[in-house]
Parts: sequence; structure tokens; C-alpha cells
Amino acid sequence: MELRALQYFVTVAEELHFGRAAQRLHVVQPAVSQQIARLERDLGVRLLERTSRRVRLTPAGARVLAASREALAAAARVRVVAGEPAAVLRIGVASCATRRLDRAVQRLREGERPAEPELVDLPVAARIDAVRDGELDLALVRGALTSETVAVVRAWSEPLHAVLAPHHPAAGSSALGLHDLDPDGLRLPARDTDPPLHDAILALLPVPPPRPPAGDMLNVLFEVSQDPGRWTLLPAEQLAGSRSERLLQVPLDPPVTIDTHVVTSLATPAPCRTAYVSAFAD
Repeated sequence: MELRALQYFVTVAEELHFGRAAQRLHVVQPAVSQQIARLERDLGVRLLERTSRRVRLTPAGARVLAASREALAAAARVRVVAGEPAAVLRIGVASCATRRLDRAVQRLREGERPAEPELVDLPVAARIDAVRDGELDLALVRGALTSETVAVVRAWSEPLHAVLAPHHPAAGSSALGLHDLDPDGLRLPARDTDPPLHDAILALLPVPPPRPPAGDMLNVLFEVSQDPGRWTLLPAEQLAGSRSERLLQVPLDPPVTIDTHVVTSLATPAPCRTAYVSAFAD
């Protein structure tokens, strides 16, 4: 039995469709069928039940699927030990570095399917488009996101903090409620700079901000640092990646959290997607 046959079988088992499996493997469908038939002959068992309407695993196929994944993972580890370079994993991120990102990179390098992450700084909309078009393997997106063109899985949640200047009237507080802050002072970036995060923050506000959003986050933070009446909201980990002596972050009470999602192609195998989410999860 060949590793290629195991890979073809795992792909068909994940897709439960020979045509989609062939597309993922970049081969013609008859080649997939031949490999599955050969594997079934070698093992002496039926792995898949096929009808004109559907494909499903037999009980033996379910057992062989688990063993096949283990065998492929072991083969990948052998190649790494032998010195074969790990596959490049292109990850779309924001420009700020965080401890979570550093930890995830290390986890991905040392996982069952070792990869060498390559971080690509792109705006949110471009990140999602690049994943859809196959130019990125995955992307991280904070906030409210649903899509029919990419797969979106929540990876972690983090607290939202108020950000204000050291000379803001509320700067000495250990925690703040949204009702403690003057809504006239709230500044947010323009929605087109980060639509999912912008929409998630707006959904949390008791009333819409009276001032129209403008500029990007860098401009907003500069405004906040210069004006003692202004403030903004940011996920705690995002702010940690861009610390400044001219800004303070104060937790909200009651706490408010923002979700961050791992975004992958619809064709990404489920085990790969699970591994990506696990790398970034708490």
C-alpha cells in the first residue's frame, strides 16, 4: 500500500464526494477511484459505500480513516526529521505582533503536520479575499464575520478595553462602564478599515457614536492621545501589540469580549482547519 492511496482515501472521506476530492488533490476523478479501489483490494475490505447520490464510510472505512491519518502524520514527521523543509503556511494578520501570535507560530512548527508560518500583513477585506482566492492558507479576523465564500471558525475571545489619554478625567479608574464615558468623546476608525471589528463594537454600544468615524486606527489613537475628552475601544491583545506611553487601556466593567476567527478556504481539510484553530486557541 502507498502513502498516496492513503492520502486519496482520507481526502475522499473528508469530502464524501469523489469529484471534490479530485479537485483538492489536483488530479482527475478516475485517478482517485483507481487509488481507492487498489487500497480496498490491498486491505481486503470495502472502505466506502457509493451510490449515485452519496458516498459514505463503512465501519471498516471509519477505522481505516483514523489509522490513515496517523500514518500520514508519521510520514510527515519522518520527512521533517530527514531534513525536508516544512510546508510554508501563509497567514494573513494585522500589523501588530502579540504573544498569542508568537505562541501559535511555535505550535504550528511543532505540530503533527509541521509547517513554517509566513505572516502576511493585509487589510481585513484583502485578507478574506486572499484566502478565498488561495493566496493565503488562513487569516485571522476579529469581530462579526459570516461568509458563504470562506470557512469561518471562532478561535478565541478577548476582552474589549477602553483606551484613553493619561490626562483623561477617567484615567485613574481601575475599570469603567460604557455609561461612565462621554459618548461625544468616542472615536472609531472608518468602517472600511475593518468592517467586522467595527460592526462588533457598534453592536455593543448603547447608542451609536455621535461623531462620524474617520481615518484608520493609527489616526484614532493619535487623536485620543492628544485630546483628554476622547476615547476609543480596542481588543486588549491588539492594543498590547502597539503600546504607547501616551495611551492607557482600562478594562470594562461589566466585561465585554470580542471574538477572533480563523478564516480558511472552503476546500481546506477539516483536520487542517482544526489544527489551525487549536494553534491560536487559549
